[in-house]
Amino acid sequence: MNNLSRATVAASFLLLLSLLLVWVADSGRPQPQPLVPRMTGEEEFCISCHTDLPEISPSHPVEIFGCVTCHGGERLALDAGLAHSSMRGGNNPSDLSVVEQSCGGSECHSGDPDDERDHIQRVMTSVQATYAGAIAQIRYTFGAQPDLIAHQGVFAVSDPQVTTLTGVHSLTAFDPSQEANPSVQTFGETCLSCHLSAEPLEGGAFERLTSCAACHTPDVDQFAEGSVHQLTTAIPYTQCNTCHNRGNYDLRSMTFVEREDNPTDRFHDYYQPIAQFTQCEWTLDCIDCHTRKEAMGDGDIHSNQSEIQYVQCRTCHGTLDELPLMHTIVSEDEIALKMAFLNPVVNLSVGDTILMTEQGEPLWNTRVMSDGSYELVGKATGQIFEFNPVMGTQCTQKVDEQESNYCHVCHAVDR
Repeated sequence: MNNLSRATVAASFLLLLSLLLVWVADSGRPQPQPLVPRMTGEEEFCISCHTDLPEISPSHPVEIFGCVTCHGGERLALDAGLAHSSMRGGNNPSDLSVVEQSCGGSECHSGDPDDERDHIQRVMTSVQATYAGAIAQIRYTFGAQPDLIAHQGVFAVSDPQVTTLTGVHSLTAFDPSQEANPSVQTFGETCLSCHLSAEPLEGGAFERLTSCAACHTPDVDQFAEGSVHQLTTAIPYTQCNTCHNRGNYDLRSMTFVEREDNPTDRFHDYYQPIAQFTQCEWTLDCIDCHTRKEAMGDGDIHSNQSEIQYVQCRTCHGTLDELPLMHTIVSEDEIALKMAFLNPVVNLSVGDTILMTEQGEPLWNTRVMSDGSYELVGKATGQIFEFNPVMGTQCTQKVDEQESNYCHVCHAVDR
């Protein structure tokens, strides 16, 4: 065989080898499955790989939102590395650093407050996100500020509203290194693990995501396997426990003391620091009593948690002199029906009468029955609870003493 023949054979072999390698590479590549979400009208190939990923929530159908709207990423890429290279927030697009890009927009979660769409602004200014109350308490205690009004948060934030009920229009970022008192410095180093954007402490009891997903993605134990893809408004008390019931801070040493008990039932797992409960305080889930504005914020910057919490026993039970506030649904556009649609544990409709708070928030999982009694459906469990107003009973309450601790005197059981 002459040199020319050898060269021809070698070239042919290299060509065949190249074709074989291309075929192998193509055979391992997913077949394009285009999706054109109605929100964007732009083709994307994310579901080519994520074929078995469950829908994230009934209010975010993939055929409307797609994937890129929330997650970012390269919509036409079929290579995983390239497709994920520009994703926002890693696996959590609700991270507060990118939440406006991922979840914002006038028709989504940064819309008009009159349409109940200002969720991002409410969260960003909430005590859950800013930790402003704890920072104010510590700095006041050790003489770093003259009052208990919030001046600083874990990040700087402003209230865009012209008027504010609290008088606090903005917060500067808390910087422990600029504090003169060693205790305040230690607080900054060891006690900032409870706000929404903080990474959780180590251990299964603390497992949660951050930011919006810290509350709305409760099946976080699946996260390590990469399979969690869920947003829900049916938030169980165990999710609240990951922040609120894992122990206490020792303000003398500025350290976190994890609880040592190992509760085996709901009664002992709930609200670890409290020794007495009324039945509703441990049979209901936190979201059955605390409203969206209490949990997510009301748009104002508050100096402490007590300013934002307003639901009391009388909100549902009334007093000896007054029935609880009620509201009859008259329109399909009311927020109560929208909330019941997003968390369908109760079949609510126009004409139903429900309870509401003094701030006008509808308690959409309640219903006033024809005999004057009330019904509450657990938002996380679907369990039905029937109860009655205080008016007309033999209760010996004082009408001017309506905080929940007064009800504990007669109605609580010791743990």
